Amino acid sequence: MTVLAAGVSELVEGYDGVILDLWGVIHDGVVAYPDVIECLAALRAAGKRTLLLSNAPRRSTALIAQLSGMGIGRDMYDEALSSGDAVHQALERRDEADFATLGRRLYHLGPERDRNIFDDLDYEAVELGEADFVLNTGPVDLGESAADYRPILTVARARALPMICANPDREVIRQGKRIACAGALGDIYRSLGGVVIERGKPDPAIYDTALERLGIADRNRILAIGDALHTDIRGARKAGIASVLVVGGIHADELGITWGEQPDLARLDALIRRHGDRPRAALTRLVW
Repeated sequence: MTVLAAGVSELVEGYDGVILDLWGVIHDGVVAYPDVIECLAALRAAGKRTLLLSNAPRRSTALIAQLSGMGIGRDMYDEALSSGDAVHQALERRDEADFATLGRRLYHLGPERDRNIFDDLDYEAVELGEADFVLNTGPVDLGESAADYRPILTVARARALPMICANPDREVIRQGKRIACAGALGDIYRSLGGVVIERGKPDPAIYDTALERLGIADRNRILAIGDALHTDIRGARKAGIASVLVVGGIHADELGITWGEQPDLARLDALIRRHGDRPRAALTRLVW
């Protein structure tokens, strides 16, 4: 049965670095969770290097600014990395097979705030009818569903455009409400027969970059903490890294709990078995 730890302090012995998810672990999309700042400070005092790893479809510079606005200063963690960083790098280098054959005209399917993923690169944002590929960063409005985009996706599929999905997440919880993400649009595009190229968790490649930034080569010395079994826990497992599940995030409804509540352990085990990726332990929330 899954071990439910009281805090991170029970779990970090023997690890040099900790990879932390953002949404559902550090914050709820608007404010930092209670005890998070104290936990980050304690990790630093314990000599653990920390990297914040997010499937956000924008550069980590934007995430750093957002965190600062929540009271989480840049001195409270060592590194930050996003799926947007990974896509920006792939678009810039064009040395991967999936990116080498892309044209230079893209249709940006997403909000203006995500444009930093490409706006300093040699690409032109054009209308869908002129595009060589779709760059999907998610719904424009927080209130929109993935299904709202089926007409656009149908047109893109008719033109056989490849899609670059900059956020594999299907949804996140923003102050208790479920918000559709780019991964949900990617699912619809696949169902239409379209080609979808994703970067971010659970792709193990992003963990290679994370370890490089942390300066820790031994994967046995890294612990990953996240709230999603299908991205955070699966990605860590595929990368050969131990993981811890925060239960009050994306899976809270399935567990019949609200943020900060302790789950029924039998129900938690059943959830983990359904997903097929078992963490080393679980936490009700991020607390030292």
